[in-house]
Parts: sequence; structure tokens; C-alpha cells
Amino acid sequence: MKADGAVMTGPCCEKDGSSRPLSVAVLGSGAAAMAAVIAATERGAQVHVVERATVGGTCVNVGCVPSKHLVRSAQLQHWCDEHVEISDGCRCDGVPNAHKLHESRQALVERLRWQKYESVLDENPHVTVWHGEASFEDSRTVRVRSLAAQATQTETLLHFDRCLIAVGAEPYIPPIDGLASVPFWTSTEALASDTVPHRLGVVGSSAVALELAQAYARLGSRVTIFARRGLCTRTDPLVGETLMQALLDDDRIRIHCGALVESVQCEDGVFKVTLTTSQAVFMTDALLVASGRRPSTAALDMAAAGVSWHAASGQIPVDTHMRTNVPHIYAAGDCAQMPQLVYVAAAAGTRAAINMTGGEACLDLSLVPWVIFCEPQAAAVGLTEAEAQARGLRTETRTLPITSVPRCIVHGEKFGFLKLVAETPSMRIVGAQAVAAEASDMISTVAVAMRGHLTVADLSGMLLPYLTASEAVKLVAQSFTRDVHQLSCCAG
Repeated sequence: MKADGAVMTGPCCEKDGSSRPLSVAVLGSGAAAMAAVIAATERGAQVHVVERATVGGTCVNVGCVPSKHLVRSAQLQHWCDEHVEISDGCRCDGVPNAHKLHESRQALVERLRWQKYESVLDENPHVTVWHGEASFEDSRTVRVRSLAAQATQTETLLHFDRCLIAVGAEPYIPPIDGLASVPFWTSTEALASDTVPHRLGVVGSSAVALELAQAYARLGSRVTIFARRGLCTRTDPLVGETLMQALLDDDRIRIHCGALVESVQCEDGVFKVTLTTSQAVFMTDALLVASGRRPSTAALDMAAAGVSWHAASGQIPVDTHMRTNVPHIYAAGDCAQMPQLVYVAAAAGTRAAINMTGGEACLDLSLVPWVIFCEPQAAAVGLTEAEAQARGLRTETRTLPITSVPRCIVHGEKFGFLKLVAETPSMRIVGAQAVAAEASDMISTVAVAMRGHLTVADLSGMLLPYLTASEAVKLVAQSFTRDVHQLSCCAG
């Protein structure tokens, strides 16, 4: 249901016997917000959603969905390029149609946005959607200002019993001399482009940076990545080393580690990138800045509601119930102090809604798997060997190269591994890291095992289908006590 005017909503009573439902204001409409809307209305609340941009937030519009479509399109193009000898019937001519790819990507975004977001809101009689800029008037009121593009300019005061801040995040723009005056890309523009630049510079080594860099290289760009440190520097060093090796196997990709960009200029459509570290100069036809994301919280005027937040980072501190320092105001997703992952956001939104409506739910972030969707993928869960030892744990580890995994052998994979970290003497699994074409499936299997407190012996004895990615988990577990290279293909 959409708001059709500047209507002052009346305050609802809190647990005083009133028949009026609890009034919940949700700022944002992305993963955390939508999960909260669904859970809150299921529990009897009346919800007011305030969105300043396109309904659906980052993931479906300018994040996960379009980026994975681009990555998959590039993978298919790469497969055709690499298998010319067996693809006589393939209609690939070696030159991807970037315009058609963009149209297909946009159609997917619009379809999923309607199915998973817009229709869910429109068809729920307990939801009202307000399009405008939200800011706090006080600790019980949100002011909604209509957007500049709207025909009628209005201001509406929404009174609430509970409020969830779920405004997400936006690309962080580093303070590089000249950057603000040139037409650089963020991930948003990179995913909206219907052309493939001949030369693409990428500032950053985030998951977004690496995924888009490889995708554009496979679609025809010559890509130069400027990484401030290295790749995947917050996990086991073998992850970054192996992913670096795999990316550089494509002669269209160059990676400069320890590269600090001093300045950027653009003249006649050509970017000039100068590095501080070496004063080297690089020329590119497009420049993608993908140096992380910053919470979109600055305009909320949280001081008016008494909500504490970190002005430098934009993050809102919350407890395990998603509460801020103001007991009836909650925060979840990329704007809160938690991992910026869409599945974490959705889980946080659901738990916030349960707590806002009188329930009890905590968010356990002790076990959060992550994936970078390059090819091969990089993924991890739990502790690295170094992190476990830093906590005083005694560990035993095994690293299985993908050349020992039947599925990877059949698929012709060249780069990768699966590493398992176990605590001794219990041999309980406390972490895993992987680089492989289907590392996400391997790590998801380990995450479930860790949730069940399984040991190396438990994994070794599991029945896992032959020629699956998750079979690697069993094999690496077996390698703690056996030489898996001496086993038959599907040894039990």
C-alpha cells in the first residue's frame, strides 16, 4: 500500500490494552528492512516504510543480483573463448554484445525487484510506503520530506512506537586528488554500463573490485587493479596468494599491490592515474572506484532522537537484539555495526522485528561465512590458523589442493585448495578457507559442520556424493589421518 498524501499518523499505544496495532517505522527497503517488514506484520504490527531511492535497496538493484549476472555472463564468454575447439555449434563470435547483456541484466533486476520487494509491499494491507528523505524529529517521530523530483513537495510526520534504521550503505569515495572532478565509476555505474571499455582501471581490492575486474576482463577490457595492500589480506595468506595467481593467469589483468593512488585526471575521455608509491602513471578509458562501502546515515539527524553513532565510520552500534542506545529504536544491515553481507542484514532485520514486537531473538555472528565470486571463488568461515592460535587454541591443519578433488579434476581447475583448521585435542573444526570454482559450496558444508560442532572424524565418515564440490570437505578431513592421494576415486 502506498501513501497518497501528507497524512499525520496517530501514535499507537504500547501494551496498554489498546486494540490498535503497534506502529513501526522502517527506514529503508533493502534486505534488512524487508525481512523486518515481513516479520513485524506477521506479528501484528502496522508498518510504515520510508524509502528515498528505488525500493529494494542495494542487493537487487545495484549489488548482488546485477553483479552476479555480469559475472555469469563473463564466465560463459570465457568458457567459449577457452573451448573454441569444441564449440563449433556455439554462436559466440568472441565479441560480447554489451548492450544486450545490459538489457538482460536490467530485466532480471526489474523482475526480481517486483517479485521480492515491490509486490510484497504493495499487497500487504499492513504496510504503507512513503517515498522521501527521512530524518528524526525526536525520539518518537520521523520527518519525511518528499523528493525533489516529486511533483508535490510535502513534509509528513510519522509517529512510531518502534523504529528500525535500515538505510544501508553507499560506495565509499577515497580522498584522491582530482577524483571528484572526473566521471569515475562506482559499482553502480559499472553495472549500469552498456559498453565495455578497452582499458579499465580499478581502485581497490574489495570483493566488488575483484569480481567486476575479472568480469570486464573476460568481456574484453584490459584491466589494471590498484590494490592498497594485497588481495584478501584479512584471511589466511594462502587465499590471497592463490587468487592472485588465478587472476594473473588471464593476460588481460594486471595487479599492482601496495599501490596508493595520488591523483586522477581525465582529458578527452582518457583517465590518467598517478601512484604515490612509485609516481608511475597509467592511462585508462574508464575508472572504477571500489574501495568499500559506508553507511548512509549522515542525513538522518540521529542526534535529534538521541541515537549514538560513529560519525567517522557512519556505523550505528547495536546489541545482539539490534537495539541502539535508545531502547525502542533499532538498527540492522549495512548501516549497523555488523558485517556488510546481505544474509547478515536479512537475519538482523528479522530478529529486530521479533524484538520490536515483544519477542526475544539474538543475532549470533560467531559463524559468518563469506564468498568472493571470482573464478575461482574465494571463501572462508570461522577462524584462520593464526587467529585460532592467537586465541590460545592448539591447532592442527590440513590443506588439500584442488588437484586432489575429483570434481575439480574433471572440470580442469588449475588453481585452488581447501584448508581445514581443527582444535586439538578435540579435533573439532574451528575454521576453513578455500579457493576453488565452487568454494562457496565447500565452505557452506563446513559452516553447517561447525554449527553442529563436528570433528575431523565426523567429517571423514560422512557419506557425500561423488564428484561434488562438498566431497572435498570429506577428503580434507580424511587427509588428517590418511594419504588421500593413495585412495581410490570414491574411497569411504
